[in-house]
Amino acid sequence: MLSRLPIYMIRCLILTGAVETGLAALLGFRRRDLVFVALANLLTNPPAVILTFLCGLYFGKTARIISIILFEAAVFITEALIYRSNLEKRRPSPFLLSLILNAASFAGGEIINIFFK
Repeated sequence: MLSRLPIYMIRCLILTGAVETGLAALLGFRRRDLVFVALANLLTNPPAVILTFLCGLYFGKTARIISIILFEAAVFITEALIYRSNLEKRRPSPFLLSLILNAASFAGGEIINIFFK
């Protein structure tokens, strides 16, 4: 249902921001880098959530699954490039960092969705 989209978007953005920024902090990233992690999520999360939601709504479950794979790959690459260009801390590598953070937030979202469906 399209009317659920705003709440779903807010929930996804809060979860993603909290998990990814929190995990980056646990990995030893400092304030400046954490700001870039948060900004990268603010840039990538809303389009990915909206497009995945709409694909599922209008084209069904299979299209939703395919769109999740495609958009998560795009988010991973986009965030890795942002990290490579802007983060002061270089360990782990920006691509590994993006993979770790996105895998953690995706897993967290899936776990939460089990309880809120």
